[in-house]
Amino acid sequence: MQRTAEGWGNGLLGVIIFSGSLPATRMAVLGFDPVFLTAARAVIAGLLGAGFLALLHERRPRASDLASLAIVAVGVVIGFPLLTALALRQMTSAHSIVFIGLLPLATALFGALRGGERPSPAFWAFSIVGSLLVSGYALSQSDGASLGGDALMVAAILLCGLGYAEGAALSRRLGGWQVISWALLLSLPVTAVLMLATWPEAWGAVPASAWGGLAYVSVFSMLVGFVFWYRGLALGGIAGVGQLQLLQPFFGLALAGLLLGEPVAPAMVAVTGLVVLCVAGAKRFAKPPSSGLPTGAPVASPRR
Repeated sequence: MQRTAEGWGNGLLGVIIFSGSLPATRMAVLGFDPVFLTAARAVIAGLLGAGFLALLHERRPRASDLASLAIVAVGVVIGFPLLTALALRQMTSAHSIVFIGLLPLATALFGALRGGERPSPAFWAFSIVGSLLVSGYALSQSDGASLGGDALMVAAILLCGLGYAEGAALSRRLGGWQVISWALLLSLPVTAVLMLATWPEAWGAVPASAWGGLAYVSVFSMLVGFVFWYRGLALGGIAGVGQLQLLQPFFGLALAGLLLGEPVAPAMVAVTGLVVLCVAGAKRFAKPPSSGLPTGAPVASPRR
């Protein structure tokens, strides 16, 4: 019980940090090319992660872990950041945020497929209702977003759900921040080349807000948030804790209104309120993982 509560607490902190990702990405793409932004955030976070791995003498992953780390890299290091950056050139961050409501269902589905979890039928009912509420609202809106932008967001959600579930299962052995750090390090040769290939020609033309967005997504969205998120998923269960992502639109919409001055329709708030009820119902019927990190133990053992 204590381990499950700790997992939900860590997961909530991760969601709060991730809630700033789309508004920050929206700020960043106003000054940076989406491909450069995707690569630069991964390179910055990768160098930081590599430094921590070396400083703490973390043990290297097994050869059998490389495939899982590659999936994490494709899902959350490259796929989700790139597709959302491209989508945010066609829509407001407020519109894109409602798609985040699909993440819990995607994470739960991949948690069942890749993590071996088996939530109850009642859990799936609450998860599906919550996802339908969010996706139904998104499809009913016409705030300037294109079908192409919506399709990019759906593809981003699927890749992110896969990366979350794969990383959470692996973090039960390696540790949360270690998983994202190794995934960033594994993708570093690709992201470094992409960053150099799309290097901005005129740095002086980049607004300060874009620099702020790049800093946030590089440090917090790409690294710090995963410290809490993967640990939360590993301790509390991928499917159950993953439902906390249904709260992310609420935090994200508030940030979009406060930081970017984007309009937040009352219907958005109403849908989010209903979604919160679905989170509570899903939590009630979610089954905690039968194995995971022991309470109070470090997220991974250093190499001796």
